[in-house]
Amino acid sequence: MSHSDHDWVRRGKLIVFEGVEGGGKTTQLQRCSDWLQETSGWLEGRDSTSERTLLVVTTREPGGTSFGTKVRELLLGEGGYQGTAPKTRTELLLFAADRAQHVEEFLKPKLAQGAIILCDRYTDSTVAYQGYGRGLDLKLIEQLNQIATGGLESDLTLWLDVDLEVGLKRARKRGATDRIEQADIEFHRRVQSGFRLLYQQNPHRIVQVDANGSEQQIHSSIQEILRQRFSEWSNQLSPTS
Repeated sequence: MSHSDHDWVRRGKLIVFEGVEGGGKTTQLQRCSDWLQETSGWLEGRDSTSERTLLVVTTREPGGTSFGTKVRELLLGEGGYQGTAPKTRTELLLFAADRAQHVEEFLKPKLAQGAIILCDRYTDSTVAYQGYGRGLDLKLIEQLNQIATGGLESDLTLWLDVDLEVGLKRARKRGATDRIEQADIEFHRRVQSGFRLLYQQNPHRIVQVDANGSEQQIHSSIQEILRQRFSEWSNQLSPTS
């Protein structure tokens, strides 16, 4: 453990949005960000005379830093490939490199400031996609995640659970173009099974959200979950002036 790890104090909360393609993660994350920053949102019941607010920030993996943006292009092929796409183990290591940079450059500093971080994908995606989807060794992935995060886990993970056919139909409708989204149906079935197993193994950290309904129905479900969690966390958060 480095000297900076000893000095680091976690004051904020890390909330992660996970799930297969077409579950609405990115849309719901942005809606939650808007809601959390409204004075009439989750702050209901807090001291209305206080001018202190909580910093709410959004980020994603891969691509939550300048370095990560370059890694994202390599991983997902968004800029097109000159040569072959990353091999399976290369893909795993690139995700780990992106995460290590993201944790040190963005997540830990923001948490130390007391921020509420809404993150589009984190460690569970690597387990589901590279572990269950690609068939890589789960113990190896666990070790890499530990190295990349330094043990930093989410405070809450919202698993947007959508029927696979519904999700892929949504993804096609919005013009899904990245390399992983375009994988075959069996790959996505394995990924979905991986998320379900992770949910069953981590019931206190991962909360299942039915993502088959309308955008508003999903948002309302997430609001209720967050209201409950913020009530539990109310004495742990550090508002800023």
